[in-house]
Amino acid sequence: MSGREGGKKKPLKAPKKASKDLDDDEMAFKQKQKEDAKALEALKTKASGKGPLTSGGIKKSGKK
Repeated sequence: MSGREGGKKKPLKAPKKASKDLDDDEMAFKQKQKEDAKALEALKTKASGKGPLTSGGIKKSGKK
């Protein structure tokens, strides 16, 4: 028994999935998801331009 024979054998290739036809509802849903992602990305870039929300200065501990 050689070292290469041990373990689980992998299939050579996974079978291709059949591409299904999308109906109008699925197309609209995908389009809405893309638009939401674009809006979220725009908000991220807008928020990243500003500094941190809390500008409290030097933080002090409760001990004296």
